[in-house]
Amino acid sequence: MELRQVRLSDPLAAPLLAGLTREYDVRYGETDEMASVDTTVFDPPDGTFLVLVDGDEVLAGGGLRRFADGVCEVKRMWTAPGHRRKGYAARVLDGLEDAARAAGYSTLLLETGPRQPEAIAFYTARGYHRIPYYGIYDQALAFRLDLHADP
Repeated sequence: MELRQVRLSDPLAAPLLAGLTREYDVRYGETDEMASVDTTVFDPPDGTFLVLVDGDEVLAGGGLRRFADGVCEVKRMWTAPGHRRKGYAARVLDGLEDAARAAGYSTLLLETGPRQPEAIAFYTARGYHRIPYYGIYDQALAFRLDLHADP
């Protein structure tokens, strides 16, 4: 198993994006969420996109992008349904948090939907704190992590 940094346009990211689109469609109905962000925002030096692969199979992944000075945002976190509850999302998020620190960010933000209780529990258990939503979805649940705080 290997955590790889790729561009969002890389073929390795395609299964993740397709799976995430299906997930959103099932939980929320058809949305344009996947087209709402320019893919280049996940490119270094301000962003990164990681996939966890086992051979040719994409198990999980996610990205981060610059949000404001010193602040980045996690987007596109996803784990393949057959591989959930095995710690793969934690490996990806560890990698994203490390990349954020290395890029000089001090704060990490993210939003998840109200129909994703697994994500809400995951982020809360990792020390993320609820904040008011900040994006375009007024029902979103937003979270914040101080990247320099003690765990």
